Amino acid sequence: MRIWSIANQKGGVGKTTSVVALGGLLAEQGKRVLLVDLDPHGSLTSYFRQNPDNLERSLYHLFFEQRYKDKAFIQTVIKPTSLPNVSLLPATTSLATLERQVSGQDGMGLVLARSLAQLWDEYDYALLDTPPILGVLLVNALAACQRLVIPTQTEHLAMKGLERMIHTLKMVMRSQNRNLPFMIVPTLFDRRTLASVTTLKEMRRLYQDSLWQEAIPVDTRLRDASHEGVFPHQMDEQGRGVRAYRHLLSELDVADPGRG
Repeated sequence: MRIWSIANQKGGVGKTTSVVALGGLLAEQGKRVLLVDLDPHGSLTSYFRQNPDNLERSLYHLFFEQRYKDKAFIQTVIKPTSLPNVSLLPATTSLATLERQVSGQDGMGLVLARSLAQLWDEYDYALLDTPPILGVLLVNALAACQRLVIPTQTEHLAMKGLERMIHTLKMVMRSQNRNLPFMIVPTLFDRRTLASVTTLKEMRRLYQDSLWQEAIPVDTRLRDASHEGVFPHQMDEQGRGVRAYRHLLSELDVADPGRG
């Protein structure tokens, strides 16, 4: 299984959209995909019409069940989506209390990695949708993944979130004594606005070696897909956003050190 975290310490940059779009396109290629919601807001969970306020079991329960390393138990938490080869490990709003509840307990940063290890042969890819704050959930995502994707909105304020995310990544890599490959992905790009154009130029100047050289455009069809609860390529397989995500997936697969 290849595990990619989609993360940024700023909200509204397209993390959930990226997880859903990439997951759907991987499924289109015949891959078995697990989407994992680590955000207490439960946007990914809500996308697929699951209610994060009242799910009986969710990712939250893996932190308190000794069976989090039990494959059979983990499978009882997983939900189906509209594609047969894409599954969802949902979030509940209870995740918002997790930091306080597990503070100081050993091994809490590795719960997700150990859980996914039980599903290693069940899926080809796991895509992790992360919260926009540094805490036990983001640490779990970074510890579990082999590649980090950092969606960054092409507007000035998003650059601060990107700066914080890079700082966090370097800090975690030092603490874990590992090198985690990452790719910055410009999102919500609107070539008609000066803000988008100048921000993309600034990204290219500051992060040339780590930046995907294309950009995910503003595309209302991506929003329409979310409204309908379907994967973007099911809504419009030739839409601008879907075409951009196809190009991104192709580059991520080529760059993935575990590919093949």
